[in-house]
Amino acid sequence: MTQEKALSHWRDLLSYIGENPNREGLKETPKRIVKSWEKLFSGYKKDPASVLKTFTEGSCKEMVILKDIEFYSVCEHHFLPFFGTISIGYLPDKKVIGISKLARLVEIYSRRLQIQENLVAQIADSLMENLKPLGVMVVCRAQHMCICSRGVEKHQAQMITSALRGVFEKPEVRQEFLQFVQKI
Repeated sequence: MTQEKALSHWRDLLSYIGENPNREGLKETPKRIVKSWEKLFSGYKKDPASVLKTFTEGSCKEMVILKDIEFYSVCEHHFLPFFGTISIGYLPDKKVIGISKLARLVEIYSRRLQIQENLVAQIADSLMENLKPLGVMVVCRAQHMCICSRGVEKHQAQMITSALRGVFEKPEVRQEFLQFVQKI
């Protein structure tokens, strides 16, 4: 689709909701939306494997955790934002990655149309495939505008999802991770 077609669609949608797309305050809105989508959905243009450079130097046998990575995404069911934090832990097997790479991986997958359940699974699977650790656990806490601003309108509700792979399926390993990332 061309940019002009996208702009035309947004003008049509403004008309559909009862607005005048030619009024002063809305004339530039289609352009602003299309530009904002370049950031909101930038994850489609990035390959997750490209950010997962591994290192053997500095590898350890203990759990590595990056906690409370902020993210913003868009729900594929209602096209409304959801946002929160993701915590990732992995047990290395001869390789580690830089912690910024974990945050970049979250950014890539969250900048796509998503549901929270798939978001954590995609992050965990990508780490298992590219890093080949003994295991991975990903926990996500998020607020969804689809439940806050429409439907049941529950403003404080948070959804929590997790994905466990490898040794994190063992209760004692899972519990160790959860103790590190629990909210105090």
